[in-house]
Amino acid sequence: MTTAETVEGYRPPEPEQISLLARLADVWTEFETRLAEVPILRALADGEVTVADYQRLLHNLRQQVVDGSLWIARAASNFDMDHFELRSAAISHALEEHRDHLLLERDYVAVGGSLEALRAGRKNIGSQALSGYMFHQASQPNPVGCLGAMFIIEGLGAQKAAAWAQQFQDVLGLADNQVHFMTYHQEADAEHTGKLDAILTSGAIDDEAADAIVSCARVVARLYAMQLTELDEI
Repeated sequence: MTTAETVEGYRPPEPEQISLLARLADVWTEFETRLAEVPILRALADGEVTVADYQRLLHNLRQQVVDGSLWIARAASNFDMDHFELRSAAISHALEEHRDHLLLERDYVAVGGSLEALRAGRKNIGSQALSGYMFHQASQPNPVGCLGAMFIIEGLGAQKAAAWAQQFQDVLGLADNQVHFMTYHQEADAEHTGKLDAILTSGAIDDEAADAIVSCARVVARLYAMQLTELDEI
């Protein structure tokens, strides 16, 4: 017990008194713990993945990647003029994201996958839950909470994707053109997270918005881990 906690009348700080980035950092730490238990990522870390595993991962990710720019665009359309800067940021982000699935498709074909089969794929149960939740969130008036989803998803690209790509290359002997989707996102998502952090620390985020952002981040972190766990489970 700290000295502060022994002082008579001490009360822990309310959530809104803790910085938003600190609260999101706690969500991220929990997310990393969940990711460490995902079977395919555990196999990757242990050097036991196969090319078929990598194909399965890309196949399952593609269905959610396609939806990403769509729910961001929907969120943009639901910001009013009082949230003009957030609307502009969402529009720009959707534009940058809407071709990402093409990078993934090229990687999938480069490791022997069928483009026709990939495009005919269905969302696994985690992807269904994630997309359903995000379209619901994005359809709300002024869906500021969606910034929490971006924190998780963009953070994944910026902090994890390149390392995963390198591990797949080391274990499977893959060429750069077979992991381009992941390596591309290290740089692109690092830029996105920088812009996102600027928004999260701006005066545009009040206490109510901060609570919505943290809540959305927490839900998305769990659903994303489910998506990676429930590969091919539809």
